[in-house]
Amino acid sequence: MPVRFVALVRGLLLAATLAASVLAAPARALEPFAADYQATYMGVSGTGRMVVEAQGGDRWKCTLQVSNQIAQLTQVTVFEDLDGQWRPLSGTDASLLLVKKVHRNAVYDWASAEARWSGDVKPERAGPVALQAGDVDGLLMNLVIARDVLAGKPLRYRLVDEGRAKSMHFTVAGKETITIGGEPRQATKVVNISGNREMLIWIVEGLPLPARILQRKNGKDDIDLRITSVR
Repeated sequence: MPVRFVALVRGLLLAATLAASVLAAPARALEPFAADYQATYMGVSGTGRMVVEAQGGDRWKCTLQVSNQIAQLTQVTVFEDLDGQWRPLSGTDASLLLVKKVHRNAVYDWASAEARWSGDVKPERAGPVALQAGDVDGLLMNLVIARDVLAGKPLRYRLVDEGRAKSMHFTVAGKETITIGGEPRQATKVVNISGNREMLIWIVEGLPLPARILQRKNGKDDIDLRITSVR
C-alpha cells in the first residue's frame, strides 16, 4: 500500500492539488478540485477519486479513495497553506481488505512540534515524532510533488507518516507520452527508489495533480492510479 498510499496509498496515492494550475506560479492560490482515476490495486481493477476542498481560512482537506472488488482504501489529510508552505494538521487512513479493517489517525501539532498516531498502530509507531519545517505526510507529498515538478524545484522531502520520519528524494527520469481522456500528453516522470519499494509519478503541464502514480514492491506493481478526468 502506497506512501500513505506510501502505505497509497502512501500513501498515494495520494496524489495532486488544484484544478486550474495552481502551482507553477507561486502567486496563485490553492483552488478546489475533484479528479477521477482508473485504479489497479493488488492486480484488481477499480476506481479512484481525489478531492481537495477549502475548509475556511488557510485550511484545506484532501481526500483520496480507491476501491475494487477486494479492497476499499480512504485517506484524508487536513493541511494548511502557511505562506505557500503546505503542512499537515491531521490525517486518517482507513482500509478494508476483504474482512480486515484498519483505521489510523494522525495529529500534527505544530505548536509543540510533534506528531502522534492513534488507532490501529503499534506502540512503537504511536510517536511522538519531532516535526521540522517542510514536513509532509504521504498524501500531501503527492500534492507538493505536482507543484514542485512544474515549478522546477528540488524534489527532496521529509515524510512524517506511520510513526516515523523518512527522507524521500525523487529524481527526474525523463519525458514520456501518456494518454488522458483519449488524448496524448507529454509527462515528466519522477522516481523514488527505497529498498524494495519504488514510487513513480507522472506530472503533466497544465494539470495540478499527478497524472499517474505507480507504486511497486519487490519489482511488482502494488497500486496504479491513472487520471481520467479533473473537475
